[in-house]
Amino acid sequence: MIQEAPQKGHLLVAEPALTGDTSFSRSVVLLASYNQKGSVGFILNKPLDYRLNDLVNEIDQPFPIFNGGPVEQDALYFIHRVPHLVENSLEISDGVYWGGNFTQIIEHINQGVLKHEDIRFFLGYSGWDRKQLEQELEHKSWVLVENDHKQALLDHPVDNMWQEKMTLLGGQYLLWTHAPDDPTFN
Repeated sequence: MIQEAPQKGHLLVAEPALTGDTSFSRSVVLLASYNQKGSVGFILNKPLDYRLNDLVNEIDQPFPIFNGGPVEQDALYFIHRVPHLVENSLEISDGVYWGGNFTQIIEHINQGVLKHEDIRFFLGYSGWDRKQLEQELEHKSWVLVENDHKQALLDHPVDNMWQEKMTLLGGQYLLWTHAPDDPTFN
């Protein structure tokens, strides 16, 4: 757990109390931008039933797509670890980059240069207005943690990512590692 202010590259782990929130319940969010105007992040562990080739006709590979958050869910976003292949990429931190030239992405995927573990696609993003994220942290909606996976975050399994973070937090969080998604099923 981090005691300092949020920074881009940190992870936001949803507190167990967020069980009723369909977007953020059991989410792990990569904070991609954090400044005076607000914050942007992408939910890392909520895969969708779509594949990239379902949405982009020029791509013939079935890359998974994740629910990035409730904002602009009709827009496609991506993070990656190959800035040498994608012009105009913005470094988030620790070798993880956001965005860049999508035409190059299409070419590199179709040529087999980009692999699933190099890039992650999202429909939508998670966004907070100025000071909103700080308020949510104060109200214990999130636990702020370091991205201890660095750029390996993109090929880290997502199935139990939230439970893994709860285990690492320890203490009172351990109780939630085996609890059902909906506590009424317990």
